[in-house]
Amino acid sequence: MEKKNILTYEGLKKYEDELHELKVNKRQEVAQKIKEAREQGDLSENAEYDAAKDEQRDIEARIEDLEKILKNAEVVVEDEVDLDKINIGCRVKILDIEYGEELEYKIVGSTEANSLKGKISNESPVGKALIGHKVGDTVEVETQAGVLYYTVIEIQRSN
Repeated sequence: MEKKNILTYEGLKKYEDELHELKVNKRQEVAQKIKEAREQGDLSENAEYDAAKDEQRDIEARIEDLEKILKNAEVVVEDEVDLDKINIGCRVKILDIEYGEELEYKIVGSTEANSLKGKISNESPVGKALIGHKVGDTVEVETQAGVLYYTVIEIQRSN
């Protein structure tokens, strides 16, 4: 049995839009590039043809990945997230006790995680440790750098 891909509605929409773009526009663009490269004659030394075929392979692989993600998608309805405790689909403010620094994260499924955008996975050390905790709780997180301590300040809807 394949693993469920937990997505927020925003993540689902993003992947559906990307899949549509690849299938409708990118496939046609690459097919046109291949056609033009073929018309140049000898394919054995045709860099444009090779590049277009590589691009086509990458697009088809990404389409396959996206279809697999969407086929096994389980969407978290963010409006129904219980704000009493941290769960997937909520935004959480925590205080890093060691540095006295406030951090804000959106808890998402691993498919959607992007730490640069403040989206952490429910499977990451911090995400996993935070799940189920309430405002005021102090959470201990085991990381490669050692044990970190956070206090939950606020839990809110992410949208």
